[in-house]
Amino acid sequence: MKISYNWLKQFIKTDWDSEKTEGLLTDLGLEVEGIEKYQSIKGGLEGVVVGHVLTCVQHENADKLKVTTVDLGDGKPVQIVCGASNVGVGQKVPVATIGTKLYDKEGNSFEIKKGKIRGEESQGMICAEDELGLGESHDGIMILDEKLQPGTPAAQVFNIENDEVFEIGLTPNRADAMSHWGVARDLRAGMMQQGINVELITPSVTSFKVEKRTLKIDVNVEDNKLIPRYCGVTISDVKVGTSPAWLQNRLKAIGLTPKNNIVDVTNYVLHELGQPLHAFDASKIHGKVIVKTAEEGTKFTTLDDVERTLSKEDIVIHDEKGPLCIAGVLGGKNSGVNENTTTIFLESAYFNPVSVRKTAKRHAINSDASFRFERGIDPAITEYALKRAAILITEVAGGEMTSDIVDIYPKKIEDHQVLLNLEKVNKLIGQTIPDDIIKKILVSLDIKVNSITKVGLGLIIPAYRVDVTREIDVIEEILRVYGYNNIDFTQKLNATTSHSSRTEDYKVQNIVANLLVGNGFNEMMANSLTSPSYVALSEHLNESNNVMMLNPLSSDLSAMRQSLLFSALEAVSFNINRRNSDLKLFEFGKTYHKLLSGNQENMHLTLTMTGDRNQESWTNVQKPSDFFLFKGYVIGILERLGLSKSLVKTALKTDVFSEGLTLELGSSTLVEFGTIKKSVLKHFDIKQDVFFADFNWNSILKHVSANNIKFTEISKYPEVRRDLALLLDKSVEFSKILELANKTEKGLLKEVDLFDVYEGKNLPEGKKSYAVSFILQDNTKTLTDSQIDKVMSKLTQTFETELGASLR
Repeated sequence: MKISYNWLKQFIKTDWDSEKTEGLLTDLGLEVEGIEKYQSIKGGLEGVVVGHVLTCVQHENADKLKVTTVDLGDGKPVQIVCGASNVGVGQKVPVATIGTKLYDKEGNSFEIKKGKIRGEESQGMICAEDELGLGESHDGIMILDEKLQPGTPAAQVFNIENDEVFEIGLTPNRADAMSHWGVARDLRAGMMQQGINVELITPSVTSFKVEKRTLKIDVNVEDNKLIPRYCGVTISDVKVGTSPAWLQNRLKAIGLTPKNNIVDVTNYVLHELGQPLHAFDASKIHGKVIVKTAEEGTKFTTLDDVERTLSKEDIVIHDEKGPLCIAGVLGGKNSGVNENTTTIFLESAYFNPVSVRKTAKRHAINSDASFRFERGIDPAITEYALKRAAILITEVAGGEMTSDIVDIYPKKIEDHQVLLNLEKVNKLIGQTIPDDIIKKILVSLDIKVNSITKVGLGLIIPAYRVDVTREIDVIEEILRVYGYNNIDFTQKLNATTSHSSRTEDYKVQNIVANLLVGNGFNEMMANSLTSPSYVALSEHLNESNNVMMLNPLSSDLSAMRQSLLFSALEAVSFNINRRNSDLKLFEFGKTYHKLLSGNQENMHLTLTMTGDRNQESWTNVQKPSDFFLFKGYVIGILERLGLSKSLVKTALKTDVFSEGLTLELGSSTLVEFGTIKKSVLKHFDIKQDVFFADFNWNSILKHVSANNIKFTEISKYPEVRRDLALLLDKSVEFSKILELANKTEKGLLKEVDLFDVYEGKNLPEGKKSYAVSFILQDNTKTLTDSQIDKVMSKLTQTFETELGASLR
């Protein structure tokens, strides 16, 4: 939210500089994120002065140029070559001196430099309107008042406005501060707490009067719960045109583009008082104004030239022929003010915040009016703001009031009542604040003390403070005005320790994350909201299980994800498109499912790998990542958690994986991993292999908790390695060799590894060769050759009998 300091000073007279005001506003909770300089003319006409033309003669080498001598007030006349036909002796003109920066229509700057034009020296530029940003005319130079003194800065002549604009990061609960008046109220409270008594100056509306009663428009409000208050008045004989400079400057300073004097006044009052208003062309209203909910399916074209389909829950401003405006959100294309308008119906209202919020979301409209209505405005100033705007319109557009104000307010919105326990205030704040200071702060916030008891204070909270409805809210208000920095703190540091299991979720996550980071992985965090269409990419996901958002930001973010795979592929695609194709990513995240038994969340860990193994280097040969490297990372996680033994491996082939494995422990699936199918990658425009692993984190935690850690001393007796080259059928997998070996020798056999596989020439048809290593060790003594030979003979016989193997 942008707040003009010059505008703010219309409510509070202060000589504070902007930095001091910024500090106080931030302390009050209205955090100032930055201060921008604003000048009504870019550059502020710095370096432009009034010049007096002393001589003017024809340029010898150019028919359209003249050589002038100009007095700039310093006693040293300068020569300037000018191409304007209307330049003449004795004129007072604006002169851009050497070094001055001027700006073109696009805002680009150019510097005035000393130079020669067709052989004649020129030390400046005599300027036209458009060259100074004072208008559009380029017919000739500007001729100023002859009474002006040479050397007078042009900024003084043209009343250039210099302003400072606060960019306030307003929190959603502070609806009361969404205007210059609201910010001024807070600033006054903060200054009073510092002992500076300032008056809050409110715009006067005493000049409001009805000249004639010639254009009365009746108003009918059909639902007083959705439209608690509605005011309107007619103004006739207005002349729509350009707003005066002061009004344009106010709007431009806060980033608004002036449109015409009527619309500009409604925008001005909106940002001044926080009350949205709307001006209708009264000649386009047929019969009376009817405020009601729309008929379902009604077509209506809004000011942005978009045809919208209205809902029966939308509040609309109607006449006897149809809708004129979506109440509190956006006006209609055909009922607005234009250059031909002469009579207007000016509206000021209080609409139900929830209804406006739903309408704005439904139609994807975010206007200044809806922003305020949906957060809650002050119902007490509806009529006051209408009068303020009506007076300003007659000042800038002429005209006169031609009806009494219609004010439909059947049930007044009452102020809140809260009982404040003073002892609780001090207990929660942690410091005793004197009662008189508390009362002073409350008064500065327009909170009335209705009663005083031994226990505390009975308070009346103004209705515009929609965020202050409980005792704790009042205490927070007291604290922020008193000043968080004024609360003392003790030098004593207290700390407590709590027992937590070694298998707490966050601890296990940290163990795995540290392992993966050490292996070159980067952690990613994806949005839990995703496109509902992704479920079509896998037969294991059902559209009926999507948890849909009620008010999605877009169709691509309208469902909670059922799988972490697609957000990972989005991240891969995003990086590849930015020439970062070598990726190792992991994510801890949840999936969300709507089941017959209710909604369900499941925790997962996913790994994603693609591209080359290592960065390009003269010491490394580039080699792409493959399935077996990825499998090593997956197994490494399970080994680190003590879950690698007794794993059951089964082949996995689904509509997502072209090849892969499932690792199970007992009856639980720990992880599924493999190579993503090309058809799935094509959907994300990925043309390189991607490997993906999905860990069932809940199963991981369950088994980690049940896993007992045992200490085993390193044996002082040496281990022995023996290798066998086995000729086997191609259908035999290494897992079968491992299983038979562990069954055959349970005492001395410690490890079995496959270190070479050969298929090809010199082998019989349908055969392959496995080179397998066996590690033998006795923890009580050194093994003898006879013991080793006996074990290896037993293993060889088993492989020959069970697998039909033979030694090569």
